[in-house]
Amino acid sequence: MKPNKLGITVFNDIPLVTLREFIDWTPFFMSWELRGKYPAIFNDTTVGEEAKRIFNDANIILDKIIQNKSLTAKGVCGIFPANRMGDDDVELITENGTVMLYFLRQQSQKSPGTPNLCLSDFIAPKEAGEDYIGAFAVTAGIGLECIVKEYEKDHDDYSAIMAKAIADRLAEAAAEWLHFIVRTELWGYAADETLSNQGLIEEQYQGIRPAPGYPACPDHTEKKTLFALLDVEKNTGITLTENYAMYPAAAVSGWYFAHPASKYFPVGKIGRDQVEDYARRKGMTINETERWLSPNLGYEV
Repeated sequence: MKPNKLGITVFNDIPLVTLREFIDWTPFFMSWELRGKYPAIFNDTTVGEEAKRIFNDANIILDKIIQNKSLTAKGVCGIFPANRMGDDDVELITENGTVMLYFLRQQSQKSPGTPNLCLSDFIAPKEAGEDYIGAFAVTAGIGLECIVKEYEKDHDDYSAIMAKAIADRLAEAAAEWLHFIVRTELWGYAADETLSNQGLIEEQYQGIRPAPGYPACPDHTEKKTLFALLDVEKNTGITLTENYAMYPAAAVSGWYFAHPASKYFPVGKIGRDQVEDYARRKGMTINETERWLSPNLGYEV
């Protein structure tokens, strides 16, 4: 489906009160080493009371953050015409020309008839007609340093850690919220979607948003392409370190795939043949490529 709005859209100040409704609290409890899904965790005979206490503390701080507007959430997304090039890469078209995205394919032994997946499989080749791909970056960490310094000045390490955890949850909520806006408005392929927050958490919607550096696209260096494509630093204030970590840390970025069959998967271990081919396609040395893909190498270097 042709998107309702192609190109880049910037969100300068996403209301935190809106993002609060999109928070997935389960990972929040995991960050405090409390195992269990929200809200069922409150009924757990072992950790339930502790979970309630931490949850209440978090919401007191979140109330204060929203009231004082001490955190700012920003985002940018873009939707572009795109087609699969060869087997594993995607070419997208911008106002300034073409951009290549490079992906990796599973190489594990599978049962007959089960394909080895690559994210490029979810984008149509040119002969099948024009297709589309999206990209995004969001942060809810603008202002977090000041909050943390204030708590640390008062020797309140607990609240400082809590503020960081809340910012992380808000950033993930911003990614969830923006994906919803893309599906229902900007791209519009799911305009009638009416999922609850639990439905969003369970990913009952069409489409995925895999992030560079994660299992389906484990190469962190592809963030450089994403950041240039969306002019992320200018539009959101998020920067990349030399190791391709995002700053502020309470940030999320990734790609949008809308194909009904698109799904998350781990690339897993890959062979030297694919590493050499990937290095050639990206114009990187074998050593550079092996460095960035070291967790995925299926051979000794």
